[in-house]
Amino acid sequence: MKIRKGDKVQVLSGKDKGKVGEVLRVVPKAGKIEVQGVAVAKRHQKPTRSMQQGGIIDKTMLIDASNVAVVAADGKPTRVGFRVAGDGKKVRVAKRDGGEL
Repeated sequence: MKIRKGDKVQVLSGKDKGKVGEVLRVVPKAGKIEVQGVAVAKRHQKPTRSMQQGGIIDKTMLIDASNVAVVAADGKPTRVGFRVAGDGKKVRVAKRDGGEL
């Protein structure tokens, strides 16, 4: 998967199209990611030992990784590629301008 935790991404489709947020969690097996402030749903929560008071909470849901694009240094969404650097390490690069991510 070309998207990693901590990346800044822009949503390309769905009800939150155009929103920009940071990746909080990546689930490569399912091909899904969790983005801060995107796909927020209301969920009913029972009281537990850790959360004394129950109620309705806002929970960030997972979205498909194909519906987002990584934001490059210039602030525009871009596709991600790979290149082998001079020291032999594999690095991620932005297809838009060729800069490292």
